[in-house]
Amino acid sequence: MKVEQIYTGCIAHAAYYLESNGEAAIFDPLREVQPYIDRAAKNNAKIKYVFLTHFHADFVSGHLDLAKKTGAQIVYGPNARPAYEIISAADNQEFAVGNYKVKVIHTPGHTMESTTYMLIDENGKEHGIITGDTLFIGDVGRPDLAQHVIADLTEEKLARHLYRSLRDKIMPLSDELIVYPNHGAGSACGKNMSKETTDTLGHQKAVNYALQPMTEDEFVKAILTGLTPPPGYFPKNVLMNIQGYESLDRVMERGNKALSPEAFEAAANETGALVLDTRDADEFAKGFIPNSVNIGLEGNFAQWVGEMIPDIKQEILLVTDKGKEEEAIIRLSRVGYDGAIGYLTGGFNSWKIAGKEVDTAKRITAEDFAKSYDAANQLLIDVRKKSEFDSEHVLGAVNIPLNEINKHLAEFPKDRPFILNCAGGYRSMIATSMLKQRGWENFSDVIGGFTEIKKTSVPKSDYVCPSTML
Repeated sequence: MKVEQIYTGCIAHAAYYLESNGEAAIFDPLREVQPYIDRAAKNNAKIKYVFLTHFHADFVSGHLDLAKKTGAQIVYGPNARPAYEIISAADNQEFAVGNYKVKVIHTPGHTMESTTYMLIDENGKEHGIITGDTLFIGDVGRPDLAQHVIADLTEEKLARHLYRSLRDKIMPLSDELIVYPNHGAGSACGKNMSKETTDTLGHQKAVNYALQPMTEDEFVKAILTGLTPPPGYFPKNVLMNIQGYESLDRVMERGNKALSPEAFEAAANETGALVLDTRDADEFAKGFIPNSVNIGLEGNFAQWVGEMIPDIKQEILLVTDKGKEEEAIIRLSRVGYDGAIGYLTGGFNSWKIAGKEVDTAKRITAEDFAKSYDAANQLLIDVRKKSEFDSEHVLGAVNIPLNEINKHLAEFPKDRPFILNCAGGYRSMIATSMLKQRGWENFSDVIGGFTEIKKTSVPKSDYVCPSTML
């Protein structure tokens, strides 16, 4: 059977391409749809359907642009009521894609419209299931997201729906089926996902904690334990996927404008746009435009944009490495940040050459940190997630997770120096840039973060495996 997983690591997302006898279907496409169109054209196939497993929270799907550009029909499962034309499929309804069939299996729980799609080959043999956020490899979808959009839902109600969907709809299926989930490790849509992105259903029945024998109440407790608050942008992405959004072509046209240093500075002053610098943390620290925020493209860019920029409609001016301008605009749009209005031509170097004001960030090596650190008299603020911090940290350190710093600014002193660390330097530089933007100057960032600190003799807490803290 010709089914291809198209995986995007920066948001831990899997889309799927299915093709048979000149017809194709795309499942859960990303915002940028041209690669899917090109993929079908390469084999002279016509995209007939765009299947959605649910209204996604962690990214804006490309179904609207894909349907408009190809004439494909958009298919959701039962209970989906978006503000645009779709096929609202019934449970067990089948769709033909060439000689293949796609069977709808309504599996509410992650959301009420959540649907699994059974893939059936030309011989009528069941091949696999595209499970969306119902079943992951090693985990199941968190049931606390839809309640942030639909008021009368609770996480417990959704968890009970998920229990029944898994037991009544998924687990009775053949062990030989291949499970094709929507996400892998790193996604905030689950809490214990594997780095593997496919598996057999039989193996998942054996090893996935949520598929083990247990009562409904035990299941509810198991999947609700250890959930962290979802990123703030999730409900906003859900609404965009329900209500519709601007074409990516228009977003690119508006954002992909080269601005000279003078025009860039004028735009920043006139519009109140956020200056977003997407360069590597090391390069940013050496010099940056004052009041700019650093979120590097080479990390979990979209996730941290969504976490750290509260207004999804915020106008944005970009500073990128040369040739990365379009990538930055696309990756912003994946999580609904469509407000890019231009980029600095020539990158930060052109700003320096123009003689514009430049700021820098103070950094220290882990070795220098180890030589001078005195827990009794120095403040170390660790901006990793609580689970990372609880697993192992420098004794005497204080934990303020990066995504919570805006709520805890009063805990960052201005009357005495302090030091920041994360795991490797990516998140602490985001924190550095945001603190600098708000007027803090009396602090340093540890190069390489806790990864490098662990190699020194600085006293650390005993290691606890993170998986035991769920």
